[in-house]
Amino acid sequence: MADSERLPVHVGIIMDGNGRWAKQRLRPRSYGHDAGMKRVMKLATHARERGIKYLTLYTLSTENLNRPQEELEGIYNLFRRYFGEYASKLAKDNIKVRIIGDISVLPPDVQEKMLQACSHKADNPDLTLIFAINYSSRAEIVRAANMAVERGGKVTEESFSRLLYTGDLPDPDLIIRTGREVRLSNFLLWQAAYAELYFTDILFPDFNNAAFDKALKDFSLRDRRYGKI
Repeated sequence: MADSERLPVHVGIIMDGNGRWAKQRLRPRSYGHDAGMKRVMKLATHARERGIKYLTLYTLSTENLNRPQEELEGIYNLFRRYFGEYASKLAKDNIKVRIIGDISVLPPDVQEKMLQACSHKADNPDLTLIFAINYSSRAEIVRAANMAVERGGKVTEESFSRLLYTGDLPDPDLIIRTGREVRLSNFLLWQAAYAELYFTDILFPDFNNAAFDKALKDFSLRDRRYGKI
């Protein structure tokens, strides 16, 4: 286990591999997405118990919206179910749900479920669970740049950061990607400037609590110098 003093405050996860996991089992991709959402709920509880304060999950990228409509409908049905059924349980566990990205393009009832999930009160949450949905980091940066132009005046790194979806959150200390790929795929590009990156071959539905702890242990052993000697 990682030393508690060296735990990351904010962890981001690129949850890759649901479809391949289902294919290995000769099941439809929707089966993998469902398994992935089940893993999310267990992982959130475990992260809270480990003392992680913020967990950001790359749930649906803007590019993912180009997938076949049948697959998207399956994902939307998962959102309806999980944001409806699990939001109150997460709140009881003192986990606050939050969403970043442009959800306005999603079906209206899905948007409503998500907003309801975010409305559950947790004044001092043990964990803030952030879902990046219809999220594109480049689009987020362009959105922030346009907001800065509209406001006028000189822009600093600090003032620009506050215009991002995550403006009131600490930058991620650790970003994990499951599923063998070794890239960020348009996820938290600005915020990840000094994040430690961790890649694993494990497909996300199999990324269990022990695998998460292994990533935390790896993080605890790294020397974060931020350009210093």
